[in-house]
Amino acid sequence: MKKHTLINTLLTLTGNPRACVYAEPLWGIPFNLYTPYVSVYMLALGLADTEIGLIVSISWGFQVILALLSGAITDKMGRRLTTLIFDILAWSVPALISAVAQNFWYFLAAAIINSIWRITHNSWTCLLVEDAEKEQLVDIFTWIHIAVQLVGLAAPVAGIIIGIYSLVPTMRGLYIFATIMFTIKAVVTYLLTEETEQGKVRLEETRQQSVFQILSEYKGVVRDILHMPKTLFTAAIMVIISITQIITGSFWAIILTEKLHIPNQHLAFFPFIRSAIILIFFFALMPRIAKLHFKTPMIIGFLGYVLSQVLLITAPELGYGFLITSSFLEACSFAVVSPLIDQMVVLTIEAKERARIQSILYVGIILITAPFGWIAGQLSEINKGFPFVLNIGLFTIGAFLAYFAGQVSEKKKTVEI
Repeated sequence: MKKHTLINTLLTLTGNPRACVYAEPLWGIPFNLYTPYVSVYMLALGLADTEIGLIVSISWGFQVILALLSGAITDKMGRRLTTLIFDILAWSVPALISAVAQNFWYFLAAAIINSIWRITHNSWTCLLVEDAEKEQLVDIFTWIHIAVQLVGLAAPVAGIIIGIYSLVPTMRGLYIFATIMFTIKAVVTYLLTEETEQGKVRLEETRQQSVFQILSEYKGVVRDILHMPKTLFTAAIMVIISITQIITGSFWAIILTEKLHIPNQHLAFFPFIRSAIILIFFFALMPRIAKLHFKTPMIIGFLGYVLSQVLLITAPELGYGFLITSSFLEACSFAVVSPLIDQMVVLTIEAKERARIQSILYVGIILITAPFGWIAGQLSEINKGFPFVLNIGLFTIGAFLAYFAGQVSEKKKTVEI
């Protein structure tokens, strides 16, 4: 009996991709257990809404700086060592601080230190893809998303524990558990990987340079990016996804509870459905989609996002049917678009400058995305559906960008032939 394409990829992965994919649940499980309850944990310890917002804003400011530094640090220290050190700093240390948090200052310190994830995200991505087989890239990223969705199904477990032991003690326990798991994940990844070939090249090239000398060369890298149409299209699509994720993450629960009057205890039902649908989609259809050129699937995915948002803002009070259909479309769209964007990032970035190009792209994405939380908040004050009208416009732009990116890619292939 022939193995499923995704199963075959998982079993045949070797080297760094195998280590990164196999170790991902060690991060995903603890992260998904505590994440839905972070804000209410802060409120329970006496923080005000404005203080939570201030923590987020300060964190974004640090992320800009660290994203800029991430490429230089990754090249200077190597993908493997950077991932080990900064994984522990970015995840284990903030989790430990949050476990013993007493007030605003604990959470602020945790958020600032957690901003370091921008460095490890760059180095880990390089570690994952630089020595991977190109034909396996979609499957590799699909498995990363599958790992997140699988552990996402376990998130309601935290709710059950909270019901037994109450919020604060449970969150302290979950954060301690996370500290241990994050550390194990960092060490396991380090032990099971090797420095990538490109990483070895950049280590040698930067041996006599300081991080700031490497940063001084960014001007040339920026100039190169501006002459890479495929990379620019990919970056623009990443911006669209980043903005819409902030809007959905911040205001989805608000429209459901305040406009549609969905009870709070029913909110977890929809993410659970979403994760289940994404997993089914990945295994049932993604192997076929992975064989296609990215243009058509991505356009369909973005149009699916548009329809999901239309259903959300037109849903009647207690319109569960509308919301379930919206969640279904959003899940299918996510399952199509996300792995293909990850693949585009890998294929459209110059391999020899991957770390620095990624760091510049992430800085640009953060800077463009940051104001939209405030913009969406202003729109929500006027009408709870307006942030999702903005999403509709952004997803429509995403469909056009996918079309033009596909045209550029197909044109290049024709020229090469």
